[in-house]
Amino acid sequence: MSKRILSIIAAIGIALSAGAASAQQLSLSQISAYLNQLQTAQGGFTQINSDGTLYTGQIYIKRPGRIRFEYNAPSESMVMAGGGQLAVFDARSNTGPERYPLNQTPLSIILQPNVDFERERMVTNLVSDGTTTTVTAQDPDNPNYGSIQMVFTANPIELRQWVVTDDLGTQTTVILNDLVAGGTLGDILFNIQAETRNRQN
Repeated sequence: MSKRILSIIAAIGIALSAGAASAQQLSLSQISAYLNQLQTAQGGFTQINSDGTLYTGQIYIKRPGRIRFEYNAPSESMVMAGGGQLAVFDARSNTGPERYPLNQTPLSIILQPNVDFERERMVTNLVSDGTTTTVTAQDPDNPNYGSIQMVFTANPIELRQWVVTDDLGTQTTVILNDLVAGGTLGDILFNIQAETRNRQN
């Protein structure tokens, strides 16, 4: 799979429903705590690719380490993370998913058990425009894997969108919408082997 497709996958984000903005800059500890308290969530997303194409879909999150992205038509593909792997299911293929180590994508930064943006060399930029706080983060040990630029509002703290930039400079934007935190999500939603069997039947 190309780095561009990996960047699109990694761009898919996590959010709560929209709320009031606040004219303050959030601290890295506040942002880390927000992500760490987010255990389950589900809702929708809109993805804007570097060539201007749009995709929409549904997202399911179960931290740590599990996430599922169901793309609507015309794509109708799926991306799933579970068991330390990232699997890409192409609706046009019957050969099974392509698999990659989750920890080699920027997505792993927000799915790890303990998100700590105060870790040395993890955050490369932190800015505020008085309404939003924007954080750019990377794997400090492997910056070549790419970075995630996340936009947050405050009161309550919410992640509104993010942009992934890969090592070639390709950017992919994801706008998060209608996500609801909490609730029960079965582990089967994030089981790559089970999804593979279902698609082969």
